[in-house]
Amino acid sequence: MNSGQLWLKAVFVGAVVTAIPLLIFGCKGTTDPNSATWPDHPGPKVVVSFAPLYCFAVNVAGDDAVVKNLMTSKGPHDFDPTEADVKLISKADIFFVVGLGLDEKKAEKMKGGSGNSKLKVVELGEKLDKDCLCEGRCTHDEHHEGEHEHGIDPHVWLSPDHAAMLVNIIRDELKAADPAHAAGYESRAAAYITKLNALKTYGLDKLKDKQDRRIVSFHDSLAYFEKTYKVKVKGVLTKNPGQEPDAKEMKELIKICTNKDAPVRVIATEPQYSTSTSGEALRKELVAKGVKDPELVEFDPLETVRPEDLTADWYEKKMRENIDKLAEKLK
Repeated sequence: MNSGQLWLKAVFVGAVVTAIPLLIFGCKGTTDPNSATWPDHPGPKVVVSFAPLYCFAVNVAGDDAVVKNLMTSKGPHDFDPTEADVKLISKADIFFVVGLGLDEKKAEKMKGGSGNSKLKVVELGEKLDKDCLCEGRCTHDEHHEGEHEHGIDPHVWLSPDHAAMLVNIIRDELKAADPAHAAGYESRAAAYITKLNALKTYGLDKLKDKQDRRIVSFHDSLAYFEKTYKVKVKGVLTKNPGQEPDAKEMKELIKICTNKDAPVRVIATEPQYSTSTSGEALRKELVAKGVKDPELVEFDPLETVRPEDLTADWYEKKMRENIDKLAEKLK
């Protein structure tokens, strides 16, 4: 190879090496949110417990911070941290969780095992005004070793109103951690909240003409969705996700649903528990009891995500899917 060829090769290799950081960091979302390693990138290193919080955080972070998501196929009810998860935590600056008895205990255990004493665990739900929190329909203490204590429903992300509150908390935490980019966090949070407001309007419009708004939820998760969209959750199918109702609980649900003055015909199921048979069993009982047109509707509480599906707009898309499916079944 002559000197001219060597020079051309050097220029080509240099151009490729220079381009790599641009490919990785030049566009928001190009860094794999589920990867167990951190890129060489300035700014805060942020971990979130599961997918909705990833969407909130990454929309605020833009290119000024790196955001990583922990939970994918297993949500906060079933998640068990791996060695790779703890390793990721060991290099992080901020760890956003919901709290409210849902995921903070596992987060604190991970922090302890990581050796990262400087990691700031932020329980977003605990920072909400207490007047904004909703009580659940049942306590899960006997099943979750103290989780869901005080009867508070921790599923705050299922309301765009509450999602916007969480976004504002994330914004303030990132501004405090990285004041040099405060203006960027501020503007991106405002832009994303505009999208969340549009999501709320979309749902209200889709459901505005529905007269029959009564449903049975799959598990105790819809208090905030119920409040925002004015549906009426009359009962809960499974007190603990994945645990079928016993005979006494099923009898009570049948009684609720066959109330002559306010029958319930729409029963929610969840894709995370597709093998559950209790929804179909209740539907058949309602048919036998003369309830007109009882139906199942799949409602995703957004607690799990396929890694390849997790993008900055995933939350909005999944919430619209939930609203569309519910609008199709309600009358």
